[in-house]
Parts: sequence; C-alpha cells; structure tokens
Amino acid sequence: MNAVYMEGQSLKQNRYRVLVLVLAVICLVPAIACTNAAEPPALVVIMTNAPADAEVSLVTAAGLAEVSKSRVAWETYYVFYHRDIGTSGEFTLQVSGNGVRYEQTVGVQYLNSYPGVITLDFAAQTIAGGKLLSRSILLVGLRVIFTLVIEGLVFYLFGFREKRSWRVFLAMNLLTQGLLNIALNGGLPLAVYLMFKLIIMEFWVFVAETAGALVLIKEHRRLRRVAFVLIANLLSLVLGGYLITVLPV
Repeated sequence: MNAVYMEGQSLKQNRYRVLVLVLAVICLVPAIACTNAAEPPALVVIMTNAPADAEVSLVTAAGLAEVSKSRVAWETYYVFYHRDIGTSGEFTLQVSGNGVRYEQTVGVQYLNSYPGVITLDFAAQTIAGGKLLSRSILLVGLRVIFTLVIEGLVFYLFGFREKRSWRVFLAMNLLTQGLLNIALNGGLPLAVYLMFKLIIMEFWVFVAETAGALVLIKEHRRLRRVAFVLIANLLSLVLGGYLITVLPV
C-alpha cells in the first residue's frame, strides 16, 4: 500500500516538474512581434490664463501651420510632432486670442527632455518648462481624495470598524495612491498615453495593498481583506480612467 502511494506521489511530482519545465521553455523561447505605433508627441504646450478664442499656430517658412489641439476641463493642450517642428533646434509659435497676437520662441532646451511639456502663460506671454508645481499639487491632491472616498466607502461596507484598521487603510492608500498619481503627473497630459500607464501601475498597487492588508490589518478573515483590496482597486481603476478623461493630469 505504501509503495503504491509513494509511486502515485512520485508521478504527481513528475507532472509538476514537466509543467514547470514547459512553462520555463515557453518564457525563454524568443518571439517576434510587429507593431505599428503612432508617432509620440515631441512637445505638448499647456496654456494657462487663456481666453476662450485662444489659438496657437506654428510659424514656418511657408507660413502658419495649425497644430493638434485638445481641451480637458479648464486646460487647452497644443501637441507638436517632430515632423511639424523639424530639427532646427528651436521654433516659433504665433499665439492669438481676445484681440491679442504675439510670437513666442521655443528653444531647444524644451525639446531635449522627455516628456516634453511646457506651460505657456497667455496673459504674461511667458513659457516655463514642465508643469506648474501648484497645478501638480492641486490635481494630484484631487485624485487622491476622490480615490480615498471611494475606497473608504468600500472599506466601510466590508465591515471594517476598528481604529487600527482605518489607520492602516489611510496610511497605505495615501502612500500607494500618492505615488501612483505623482507618477501619472510626470507623464504627458494626454489620456491615450496615461491609460496604459494607469493599468500597469494599478496592478502593482493591488499587489502592495494586498500584502499590507494581510500583514497589517488583523480585523476579519484573510479572504475578506483580499476581497476588499480587489474590489477597491477595480473601482479605483475605473475612477482613475474616468478622471483622466475629465480632469487635467
């Protein structure tokens, strides 16, 4: 009887070994993938203090060339590609609106960094590299608050009531959601690029919060804690995707 049992266990272990070996070979075999990605933007201009009729055109030797324009909430973005601005090292924009028209030169220093983002103040007629700090603090803070409200409601509905559990929840989410939104803020303010980044980062947030819930929260069974993290992060992903489309990033 023992011999038969040991033989069965040996066969089962051999199956596991074969399965692991097959998976390892699949992972190591090189694969060829073909993609056809769109050209990434060379520069994105965020305009502030702009009138409703504000327009930006690219000054070229052949005249004025229109640029790609999009608007999210109170912000307007103008997107430039390498094929439009060329390789001369700098280019000139013509900015107009509300009866005002002026030219703004964009130097090479704004094109050599990634992501290429500048902030153009229409009223002051100045440009600055990157996104304004005040803007970043406001938008990161808003997204973190919205996420805390949604996940806090889920946390409550799952029956967590102890003060220790809530302290862990707040500390854990302020850390993970703060880092996630700061990372999103460092990219181009265009939803199509940010959505992929959000999905990838939300997976790692789920892993980190699951570990935190299992180790630091003692209230309720482990399965309920994991279920809370899963539901909360799925809702966060949906909320984050929605906020990317309706709020500047």
